[in-house]
Amino acid sequence: MASDTFPDAIREFEHDGESYKMADLTVLEEQGLCDLEKLPVSIRILLESVLRNADGETIDEDAVRAAASWEPDVPDAEVPFTVSRVVLQDLTGVPAVVDLAALRSAAERKGVDPTVVEPEVPCDLVIDHSVQVDYFGSEDAYEKNVEIEYERNEERYRAIKWAEQAFEDFNVVPPGTGIVHQVNLEHLGRVVHEREVDGEQWLVPDTLVGTDSHTPMIGGIGVVGWGVGGIEAEAALLGQPINMSLPEVVGVRLSGELPDGATATDLVLHITEKLREVGVVDKFVEFYGPGVSELSVADRATISNMAPEQGSTISMFPVDEKTLEYLELTGRDEDHVELVREYLEAQGLFGEQEPEYTEVVEFDLDDVEPSLAGHKKPHQRIPMGDLDEHFPNLLEEQGVIGPGGEPAIGDGSGAAASDSTASGPGLALDEKVPVELEDGTEVEIGHGDVLVSAITSCTNTSNPSVMVGAGLLARNAAERGLEVPDYVKTSLAPGSRVVTEYLERAELLDDLEELGYHVVGYGCTTCIGNSGPLPEPIENAIDEHDLWTTSVLSGNRNFEARIHPKIKANYLASPPLVVAYGLAGRMDIDLENEPIGTDDDGEEVYLEDVWPDTEEIRETIHDSVSPEMFEEKYASVYEGDERWEALDAPTGDVYEWDPESTYIREPPFFQDFPLEKPGVENVEDARALLTLGDTVTTDHISPAGPFSEDLPAGQWLKEQGVEPHEFNTYGSRRGNHEVMMRGTFANVRIENQLLDGKEGGYTIHHPTGEETTVFEASERYREDDTPLIVMAGEELGTGSSRDWAAKGTDLLGIRATIGKSYERIYRDNLIGMGVLPLQFEDGEGWEELGLEGDEYFEIEGLEDGLEPNAELTVTAEDDDGTTTEFDVTAQVGTPMAVEYVENGGVLHLVLRRLLQEETA
Repeated sequence: MASDTFPDAIREFEHDGESYKMADLTVLEEQGLCDLEKLPVSIRILLESVLRNADGETIDEDAVRAAASWEPDVPDAEVPFTVSRVVLQDLTGVPAVVDLAALRSAAERKGVDPTVVEPEVPCDLVIDHSVQVDYFGSEDAYEKNVEIEYERNEERYRAIKWAEQAFEDFNVVPPGTGIVHQVNLEHLGRVVHEREVDGEQWLVPDTLVGTDSHTPMIGGIGVVGWGVGGIEAEAALLGQPINMSLPEVVGVRLSGELPDGATATDLVLHITEKLREVGVVDKFVEFYGPGVSELSVADRATISNMAPEQGSTISMFPVDEKTLEYLELTGRDEDHVELVREYLEAQGLFGEQEPEYTEVVEFDLDDVEPSLAGHKKPHQRIPMGDLDEHFPNLLEEQGVIGPGGEPAIGDGSGAAASDSTASGPGLALDEKVPVELEDGTEVEIGHGDVLVSAITSCTNTSNPSVMVGAGLLARNAAERGLEVPDYVKTSLAPGSRVVTEYLERAELLDDLEELGYHVVGYGCTTCIGNSGPLPEPIENAIDEHDLWTTSVLSGNRNFEARIHPKIKANYLASPPLVVAYGLAGRMDIDLENEPIGTDDDGEEVYLEDVWPDTEEIRETIHDSVSPEMFEEKYASVYEGDERWEALDAPTGDVYEWDPESTYIREPPFFQDFPLEKPGVENVEDARALLTLGDTVTTDHISPAGPFSEDLPAGQWLKEQGVEPHEFNTYGSRRGNHEVMMRGTFANVRIENQLLDGKEGGYTIHHPTGEETTVFEASERYREDDTPLIVMAGEELGTGSSRDWAAKGTDLLGIRATIGKSYERIYRDNLIGMGVLPLQFEDGEGWEELGLEGDEYFEIEGLEDGLEPNAELTVTAEDDDGTTTEFDVTAQVGTPMAVEYVENGGVLHLVLRRLLQEETA
């Protein structure tokens, strides 16, 4: 600990008769290493971690000085950050469990005690990503969906339950409890930990990484935490510091107050739009200023939740009186809350701070207006009153309709039809097609109609103001006799059981259910693509008429093909607006001036007629939300229901792999594992597996949703005897590399520019010129020992923190990616798998360089090894012998990241060190 390096920095701290040790930041200030008041709060938290864990070996005095050296013009310094805990969700948690099990198996094969592979920090895995909305609109929808969830995922859940007994400090929150970030906010987050280290009691700030990109939501209560891939999280679990460059820190100064009618969701969509314009990728964001005190902690958490959409690593708020009140409201022990206050005051971390920042952004809360985001990017904010113009313009841009709303010519040119005989098979903007549902109900649908209206996601279900607002709007609408059209799939998926409790206490759950918003599950559902199937006649009509239908959800992601593969336009909105657009049944409507429906007397009803009063929302929350309900619901957070209790799971230190399993298989990463690191070398005669455009997301690279029997993953499962109706989703099969590598770059909406406008996971096998699947082409290249690359544009890998987006890339034989820019988590995941993320020079890209993608590629400059941010040279040679040479920069920013690449990945490095220590 730090006593080896800065012994004066370790002091005793007394609280309520108990004595603790703490790493005192003020000592560093006294020694002249920093001016604490000028350091952003997040940097002070990093500094405390480095100071406390400085042992003179893994973390030395230079690391402490580097962390303390932060200034607005950030120095080029690397700091090793050791987190106090890790959180996982099940889609990324199962691969982590599989990897940990594989590491133990590898150790056992080497004759080493497998329990050398053991988490060094506490871990909570919350099962929230698997429940799907198969049933909706009925009182038994939740029970039916959970029953199916267990049927589909029993084998995965057995593996998770095995890990719970195999590893120490590995806790599992079973299905049907809540969403990881809301559970983290309401229960797991401590702000300050009391920890025993070598027999001594310590106080340490609560810090974490999580295998979900929305982990920064915990910044709403002032905790530093961010999303990483499963690979990096596993390394943190195994005690590896996260080696990171000192970040720039952007201060967002809030002023004013939210206008009546504006919600926290409207606010976060404005801030997301603003910060995307500013550019905060790879940066920390801190909120300060007089506007902070105007926001509830739940409002702050809504903002922090969307840090990934803003582009930041974290978006955090200070710990102040409102934070402590929230901790008490959510059932934390009063003595612990007082301990939090005293410790943070001692460190100078409590209350409003005005440090120096790399950049300051001004934001006035008074400017917020009701808004949505869409049609496929979370930062594309649209004022609510502009939807009636936005949607027709979108369809015209997409070549679906002409400027007058008439169908476009069916040749794909987008030109408007001059008369009805020239029209293609599509519909006019205001045209509808009749559809008979399975129960005989007759409906009509067309462009812009809302097919999915989902109150979902921890972004909003953690916030009582918008949830109560939705309930009150539903009550007001139901009293006026308004109904949701039969073609709209409605759902309510709270992020914790507390939400249901306070909606019931406020007598609002019945009102939501009257409109069809029954509880369908306690999990992410629609926000991550688990919206479930649409009625078959609806899907058939979409295909037959190429309909641009819509979804509206209170989530944080709306990437194309994410919500439902048949729905082309997806909009993020507050829960009250989700209900409002569900009632309207369409998105091409101006809810400020057009009626939302008609009442029983035939009178037009407008949004303002049913919109709840702000003061009524406050009073309802005051009367309905109490600490006791949080205490009650979280008292048994790790126990689960009778299904979980009855689940029979393997036991023992080493997992028993089933070679016939189609869900859980030992991955190939650590088989035939050499004790010597492989190093890096120049890449010769590589071929481009794909050439991609801008904003290729991790959804494109590694989709999470369902897939068909025609795709490579489906074909493999059929060969194993799995029927198509049993395929489940890609996300549910992340414990099986055979499925996941076949699903890499297989999103139905991905566009490989090697092909002429074709969507889906297809490519050209260059030696033969044949069009085939990405997986089949990679297998052919593997047989010929041909290395592969992928070229792309801006924001490669934006979106969810999916380690399989990098694992699949590696297993396809891709040695390097070359893009204009990267999303942080995907870039780090590539490094964590030993794949080189290379970046074009500014102003250059594969298109600007005139590359076709069918060239031979050489990557040079690695003959003497890899250096941080190394400048390398790529030469592309076409069949005529013409060459194009261009420079790239390796996006490998720290010496430790170089170590990861040279070892073939971070887990390879960890295992290699463990085995070398045990066999020395």
